[in-house]
Amino acid sequence: MSDFTSRLTGRSGWTRGVAAPMRSFLRTEAGSSGVLAAAIVLALLWANLMPDSYTSFWHTDFSLKLGEEELSLDLREWINSGLMTLFFLVVGLEARREFDLGDLRERSRFVLPVVAGVAGMLLPVLVFVAFNAGGEGAHGWGVAMSTDTALALGLLALVGRGVPDRVRVFLLTVFVVDDLIALLVIAVVYSENIAMMPLLAAIVAFGVIFALSLAGVRNPSYYVILGILTWAALLTSGVDPVVAGLAIGLTAPAYSPGRDDLEQASGLFRLFREQPTPELARSATLGLTSTLSPNDRLQHFYHPWTSYLIVPLFGLANAGISIDLDFLAQAYTSPITLGIIFGYTFGKPIAVTVSSWALARFTKGRVRPLVGWVGVLGSGTIAGIGFTVSLLIATIAFEGDALAEAKVGLLSTLVIASVVTWTVFRLAKLLSPPKKAAALLGDAEQLIDLVDAVDQHCDHVRGPEDASVTLVEYGDFECPYCGLAETVVRELVKDNDLRYVWRHLPLTDVHPRAQIAAEVAEAAAAQGKFWEMHDLLLANQDKLQPADLMSYAQQLGLDDDRLHDEVKRHVAAGRVARDVETADLSGVSGTPTFFINGQRHYGAYDIETLTKAIKTARARAMVAARNGRNS
Repeated sequence: MSDFTSRLTGRSGWTRGVAAPMRSFLRTEAGSSGVLAAAIVLALLWANLMPDSYTSFWHTDFSLKLGEEELSLDLREWINSGLMTLFFLVVGLEARREFDLGDLRERSRFVLPVVAGVAGMLLPVLVFVAFNAGGEGAHGWGVAMSTDTALALGLLALVGRGVPDRVRVFLLTVFVVDDLIALLVIAVVYSENIAMMPLLAAIVAFGVIFALSLAGVRNPSYYVILGILTWAALLTSGVDPVVAGLAIGLTAPAYSPGRDDLEQASGLFRLFREQPTPELARSATLGLTSTLSPNDRLQHFYHPWTSYLIVPLFGLANAGISIDLDFLAQAYTSPITLGIIFGYTFGKPIAVTVSSWALARFTKGRVRPLVGWVGVLGSGTIAGIGFTVSLLIATIAFEGDALAEAKVGLLSTLVIASVVTWTVFRLAKLLSPPKKAAALLGDAEQLIDLVDAVDQHCDHVRGPEDASVTLVEYGDFECPYCGLAETVVRELVKDNDLRYVWRHLPLTDVHPRAQIAAEVAEAAAAQGKFWEMHDLLLANQDKLQPADLMSYAQQLGLDDDRLHDEVKRHVAAGRVARDVETADLSGVSGTPTFFINGQRHYGAYDIETLTKAIKTARARAMVAARNGRNS
C-alpha cells in the first residue's frame, strides 16, 4: 500500500502489519470463507456435471525422486497431507500467539477454553457414536469432533453482523483447542502400520527445531530443512504428517517489537541512506526483519496463502460428491449423516454452553467466559460447522458411499449452523441496550494493558473526570500519523462521556524535533496552556524549529523568556521521560498507540473503528456499573 493510501485509511505500516495481528487474523479468515464456499460449490458442480473428470483429475499421480528414493502421491494426497500441513502451521502459530500475547497469557484463563473445547468435542462424538454404535460408521467417530474455525469465523461475520470482536476471539480461542486435539486423534487413532524408526527420526528433527527456537536462532533455512525432514519422516512412519505443521507452529514465540530494537533498526536504515551499498542494504533488511517475532513473520507469509489458496484447494479436492434424489434419501436416513448433523448442531452448542456455565458456577465466577452468555451460545451454534479437519478425517476413515454420506452431513452443518446462529444474534438485538450489552459482552474482568493508570492530577486530560471511557494516546508531535489521528481525536472528544489523555512518546531516532516539542508543550503546561500548545504543534508538524516554537509561545501569550529558559535547561525532560517509561512498560514502541479503558487498541484509528471500540468499552463499563449496583 502506498504512503498516500495509508494516509487516506489512517493506517500506518505499523498498524497494518504488526500491531493488529489478531484483527488481521480474523479479517483474513472472514474474507477467505467466501473463497472456500465458492470452491465447495465448484467441487459439487464439477463432481455432478463431469464425475469421471473430477475423480480422475484428483487421482493423478505426482512423484518426487531423489536418487533411488521416490515419493509418489496423487494430487488429493499432496493437498491433504502436504499443503494442509501449512494450514495447521498457521493454526499452531495463532494458538502460540494467544498464549504469549492474548488473553491466555494469564494462564488461569486457559482453563475455560480447554474445558469448553474438550466438551465441545466429546459430546458430538458421543452423539455420533450413539447413532452408529455397532455399525460400519462407528470407526469414523472422529469426523464429528472438530469445528472448522475458518468457516465459522467467516460465517459469523456474515450472519452475526454487529457482533463484538470479542465473540470472534472467544470462538477462536476455544476451538483452537479443538483443532489441536483433533490432530492428535488423527496421529494416534487414524494412523495405521506405524514404523518406529521414521517416527523416531521425526521426533529427533522436531526436537532440534524446538532447541533452535529456545536458543533464539533466526535463520529460516534451518527450520525449512528440518520441517521438511520432520514432515517426510512422519509420512514414511504412517503418522499423518499434518501434525508436523501444528507442532512447529507452537514452537514459534510471539512478542511485540521492543523500542530499542526498532531504534537500532532505524539506525541501520540511516546508515544505508548515507551509503547505499549492498552490504548495508542487507544489514538494514536483516535489522528490520529481526525486530519482528518469528510468529509474526511466519503468519504474515503463510496465512494469506493458506486461507485464500490452500484451504479452498482442499475444499475443491474433497467436497465433490455426486448428488441425486435417491442418494440424498439414503444419506439423510444414514446413521453416519445423522450422527454428524445431530452431533454438530446439537452437541456443540449444548456442550460449549453447559460446560462454560458449569465451570463458572463451580468456581463461583472466578473462571468465566470472556463474553456474555448469548456470545457463548452463538459461538457454540456457529461452531456446529465441521469441514476442514472433519473432512480430512472422513477421507481417512471412510470410502465409497460412507464417505459420500459423511460429506453430505458435513455440508449440511454449514446451512443449519448459519441459520441457527443468525436466529440467536437476531433475538439478542431485540433486547434493551443494557441487557444486550450484558448478553454479548459479559462481565468478566478484562486484562489491563496500560501499566500506569491515568492520574487526573499528573496526566494531561481533556473531558470529564467521571467519564465511562478513557482514551489514552501515546503520541509524538512530529509523527505524521499522530497528525492524522488528531483530526479523529477532535471528533471523539466532542463526546461528553469520553476522557482523553495525551502521553509523550517522542521517537527521537526518526523525529529529531519531537523531544524538544514535547518539552515545549510541558513548559506551556507550567503556564496553564498545554492543550493550546498541543493543538498548535500537531497542526504545524513541519515547523518545529526553535524559532517556530518560540513564535507559538508568543502567539499563546506565554512568558516566552521563562519558556525559553525552562526548555534550555530541560526542566521538563524528566516529565517526558516518565511518559516514555510508562510506554515501555506497557509494550508501546510506535505512535500513535491508543488504550481504551486500559486495554490496548489494535487496528486502524479512523473515526469509524475508534468509535466502535469506544462504544464497546462504554457498553462494558455500563455492564460493570450495573453489576456493581446489584452486588
